[in-house]
Amino acid sequence: MGDSPTVNDPLAQVIELLHPRAAFYKLVTGRGDWAVRPPGGQPFYAAVLDSQPQLSVAGERPVLLGRGDFVLIPAARHFLMSSSAQADDQALSDPAELGPGVFHIGEPGPFNTRLLVGYCTFDSDDTALLMSLLPGLVVVRGDPRLSTLVELLDEEARAERPGRNAIRSRLLEVLLIEAFRATTAAAPLPGLLRGLADARLAQALRCVHEQPQRPWTVADLAREAALSRSTFFERFNREVGMAPMEYVLSWRMALAKRLLLERVLSLDEVALRVGYSSSSSFSAAFIRREGQAPGRYARQKAHA
Repeated sequence: MGDSPTVNDPLAQVIELLHPRAAFYKLVTGRGDWAVRPPGGQPFYAAVLDSQPQLSVAGERPVLLGRGDFVLIPAARHFLMSSSAQADDQALSDPAELGPGVFHIGEPGPFNTRLLVGYCTFDSDDTALLMSLLPGLVVVRGDPRLSTLVELLDEEARAERPGRNAIRSRLLEVLLIEAFRATTAAAPLPGLLRGLADARLAQALRCVHEQPQRPWTVADLAREAALSRSTFFERFNREVGMAPMEYVLSWRMALAKRLLLERVLSLDEVALRVGYSSSSSFSAAFIRREGQAPGRYARQKAHA
């Protein structure tokens, strides 16, 4: 999505590399008992405008939502959204389309539920890696900024204005960043948010993202975090979910892929940008990681 961010912000950089795109939006109204079980093939988000629906996501405890709440399921997972804790599969409804982008579920008649919902896609070859750094379910209570962003996305989806796709992509990227940073509860699983919540590890993570070209070692990163090498290594593994140098390598390769696809820099320049002293050492590392040479990877993607 353009030039690399200059702000030393790992979360923003991870979301930028995910390259989110808006796939589908709709306003959903409901009445009475209802339940919907979307196919779960894409990342999903919703803003609750009225009522208190319940969300049940596979592998998570059910969550009762309220007016002004925002929910994000970044990875494709199966889930059930219903009018209440009492509504289950027996109340499954097929949404009826009332007009362009407007659907109704449950009983006919005046609605008592309103939701803004949408799906997005991530155009990154490293989606699985990047998503593993983020929580599988984000619930933000009563944040008006998120509701406003969803409404802006909805407006752009309906309007036939120049630059609509670019605006939608930017708004979606901001929406995801806002959703993750507005999460007040500690991330339940290891990942980037848990690492950033630890002040010592956050300093090391920022260094890696700000200077991927530096020849980092565990000892170097431990010094940046003001921890002993062994303490840093154990803490990083526990909070982020992977070893420090595995994170460094993964981040370098994710950056390298984008640089290769931009086709602006030479192979030597890409190698230096992501921490390798020569194109040969970079190519060897890339082949070990991706199973093909950098040039071949770029050519295949250009013709895909």
